[in-house]
Amino acid sequence: MGLLVAGVGCLQYVLERGESDDWFSSRAIVINTILAVTCLPAFVFWELKVPNPIINVRLFKERIVAVGVMLMASVGFFLYGAVFLLPIFLGRTYHFTATQTGLLFIPGSILTALMMPVIGKQMTSGRNPKTLIFISLVCLELCMYVMTTFSPLSSKGDILLSLYVRGFALAFLFVPINSSILSQFTGANLGQVSGLLNLFRQLGGSAGVALVATLLSTRSQQNFVDLTSKVSLLNPTTQFTYYPLAKGLGQKMTENMGMATGHEAALRAIGGRIQNQVFMLSFNQLIWTMMIIFSLAFIPWYFMELKRKVTGPIDSH
Repeated sequence: MGLLVAGVGCLQYVLERGESDDWFSSRAIVINTILAVTCLPAFVFWELKVPNPIINVRLFKERIVAVGVMLMASVGFFLYGAVFLLPIFLGRTYHFTATQTGLLFIPGSILTALMMPVIGKQMTSGRNPKTLIFISLVCLELCMYVMTTFSPLSSKGDILLSLYVRGFALAFLFVPINSSILSQFTGANLGQVSGLLNLFRQLGGSAGVALVATLLSTRSQQNFVDLTSKVSLLNPTTQFTYYPLAKGLGQKMTENMGMATGHEAALRAIGGRIQNQVFMLSFNQLIWTMMIIFSLAFIPWYFMELKRKVTGPIDSH
């Protein structure tokens, strides 16, 4: 148990604090990485030796368990990554508060709750859970595609559309995945598999947050360099923007009074536009990257084979 707690805890710390602590420039990150890569293999080795393991790692020999944890990791990657990225977009672009952002997520969550009885009825009627999972994966890809169309001109309806698609998709995801996988086990193995699904969902989420945070930082730096290299007063496009701004702002303030002159205010305005464009470019690039990575979830879905027929939802707790 100590090896498991130390290994997973250190891994979670590395994934969640890596970007803010500048990854391996931080001694804490290096130490936790060493502990994670030492404790986790040691834990697996120990569990294979003892007669009554805490986590039966031999369950991974079952194809349904292997594909199940990969699916759950993919789900966690999308959920946590999107929940991390979308509020940043709303706060940066629309200046939403945390409360306003939270309220925007509520309609999609209500849709998920309303769809749950429908999914349960589909499961009870003998619908193949792989079909329901496939619908969910396609809808989540569609949700991310809708997010690639976001811009500062997007309306609240455009944002809600992506959240409605997300809410609709999640209803088709959790119940079929849990029911299809857990229905293949009984007794102690049922609880073991349920715990593994939850663990890998959390690990996938931590990996998603770490990847999004890292790529957002690196892509923002690169996009800033790319855009600023094209902004110069020797550039006719920049001149077309700068001089009218400087003249207009100069007329609205007394020369050399207040925070800045007209020319300084124009430069700041152009700088603000550049920063906004840098963020939007980075945001769109990140969403496309997430789409590509999440599409890998179709691989374990394809290899999912159910030896027992699923007759209805199963409580995984």
